[in-house]
Amino acid sequence: MTAIYPVARHFPVAKQLQTLVSSIQRPNFSQQNVFLTENLCGEILDKSPDIKYLRKLHSRICIDHDLHSNPSVAIKLMRAYAACGELVSTRHIFDKSPEKNVVFFNVMIRSYVNNHLYGNGLHVFKSMAGHGINPDHYTYPCVLKASSGLEDLLVGLQIHAAVVRVGLDLNVFVGNGLISMYGKCGCLEEAGRVLDEMPYRDIVSWNSLVSAYARNGQFDNALEVCREMELMGLKPDAGTMASLLPAVTNTSLDNVSLVKEMFIKLADKSLVSWNVMIAVYMNNAMPAEAVAIFSQMEAHGIKPDAISIASVLPACGDLSALLFGRKIHEYVIRKRLQPNLSLENALIDMYAKCGCLECAREVFDEMKFRDVVSWTSMISAYGMNGKGPDAVSLFSRMQDLGLNPDSIAFVSVLSACSHAGLLDEGKYYFKLMTEECKIVPRIEHFACMVDLLGRAGQVDEAYAFIKKMPMEPNERVWGALLSACRVYSNMEIGLIAADQLFQLSPEQSGYYVLLSNIYAKAGRWKDVTMIRSIMKTKGIKKMPGVSNFELDGQVHTFLAGDQSHPQSKQIYEKLDVLVGKMKEAGYVPETDSALHDVEEEDKECHLAVHSEKLAIAFAILNTPPGTPIRITKNLRVCGDCHIAAKLISKILGRDIIVRDTNRFHHFYNGVCSCGDYW
Repeated sequence: MTAIYPVARHFPVAKQLQTLVSSIQRPNFSQQNVFLTENLCGEILDKSPDIKYLRKLHSRICIDHDLHSNPSVAIKLMRAYAACGELVSTRHIFDKSPEKNVVFFNVMIRSYVNNHLYGNGLHVFKSMAGHGINPDHYTYPCVLKASSGLEDLLVGLQIHAAVVRVGLDLNVFVGNGLISMYGKCGCLEEAGRVLDEMPYRDIVSWNSLVSAYARNGQFDNALEVCREMELMGLKPDAGTMASLLPAVTNTSLDNVSLVKEMFIKLADKSLVSWNVMIAVYMNNAMPAEAVAIFSQMEAHGIKPDAISIASVLPACGDLSALLFGRKIHEYVIRKRLQPNLSLENALIDMYAKCGCLECAREVFDEMKFRDVVSWTSMISAYGMNGKGPDAVSLFSRMQDLGLNPDSIAFVSVLSACSHAGLLDEGKYYFKLMTEECKIVPRIEHFACMVDLLGRAGQVDEAYAFIKKMPMEPNERVWGALLSACRVYSNMEIGLIAADQLFQLSPEQSGYYVLLSNIYAKAGRWKDVTMIRSIMKTKGIKKMPGVSNFELDGQVHTFLAGDQSHPQSKQIYEKLDVLVGKMKEAGYVPETDSALHDVEEEDKECHLAVHSEKLAIAFAILNTPPGTPIRITKNLRVCGDCHIAAKLISKILGRDIIVRDTNRFHHFYNGVCSCGDYW
């Protein structure tokens, strides 16, 4: 078999180590009277000792001729080093072993494969023939996993031919590896054929085919395999649910319900199955359900692990559930789950989405290791919260430390420049990305640049930029331009942008509303009526404004004009008092963009009951004076609510943090962090 993979460098891989050897008395190797035997060494090595203890043991083995030349001890040492991610040491023992049997090769291949060095594993596999060693039924599943990891069909076909020649194609473990390999390479018919020809199939066999279909977006076929499996007397398990996960992303509620039903039917709900359900809800923009299932898991006595927590933290951020997020953070500290990059990055993101920059920065500063994702998360946090200069400074610091910003990092810094009105800086970073870093701009980068130019009032330049794009503009690009046209009342370009958006997304109500607002600001009420008529004819309804506020771990939701809340009477009374105080402070409702051609007094009444005002009034009623108020809204904050929040923050001496679809607004003492630029 021709190997096309060069041997890669052996980088140590950071890995969570298991608990230190505690069930046996550790000998003090500095005392020469301690007698090491093969059995004692084997017992210690089987307990997965930490790297420091492992090296001390290894040094003692090296000076004992019998142990040093013992192949059984050498194999166990290789496994222990590989478990610590120390592949250089694993390979050293392998190379220095004079008499290698098939077990040595299997351990070396598995060590590489388990640490994602698939090419190295295949290289060792190729070398077996030169040593006169024949692969066995343990070797082939490992090398099939390597070809799956590389998604290399050619190598996979060569391995399949080899197992057929030696008669191992009917082995269940080899068969499972073949199904997985063909699935990863998109060869679904071949994967199904392997399953059909297997004389014995276990749950892993069926799950491998489920995963193959799910990975390739064929949810219906994946479910059909699940049904066939049940007919054969095998019930789906947590592995089946995990296999379905790739297909249950941005899917229909029916598909989510099918996975939920599978979860409910599980006799033994393991931690994996709970984690899959959290992921299913998060992958389908259902954060409230993700938080609820996480709470149920705890109630059932299942202790969350780092995966559970990294999965549910984004839900806390989406809901601005800061108190719940803090409780999870306390659990992380209590259970000593740090350092863990994915978990710590999720904590930064959660605090940032809750508008708690200080906490996000604290997590960032305390990290022992940071990758580009960590830096990007913190840069994005500053950008969303209107602290563009801080975002730019952090981006520069990341570069100074030798980390190369990737495509996503540039999206974050460009977005930060846009939110803060840093036009020159944004242009500089776009040029840096394209000319120095040689990163080909994606549609997200172009959308950021259009937003940057549009927010700065350079609407004509933004339109010219779109016309020069090397790809077709999408909704984000035209949407950014239309928003700029609304802010700067550019009717001509606004109509062009709206026309493009109606072609790209004819059912999206937000674009009709933006165009309607442009007409309304210009007093063109007949055109407003025309837009409303078109929406009615097409059955398009304006998305209602929804605001959320977390109180004592429960998220309270408000809609514009909502009177369903148990405290509605007190909320409206408090709102009336607030409006009176605001008017005494000079408040004049901003009615320019009210959506109907009605009397000014009616417009004022319509604006007064917007969802964020109701949420703020509720928060004032239910929290002590001086407590920060955190609101999340599903739409852009309107100009009138923006003015009202500034005044309320000054009148009551409260910090008010509102997260809308575009950014965070931190209102303090009558001023907003966005500088009225949003």
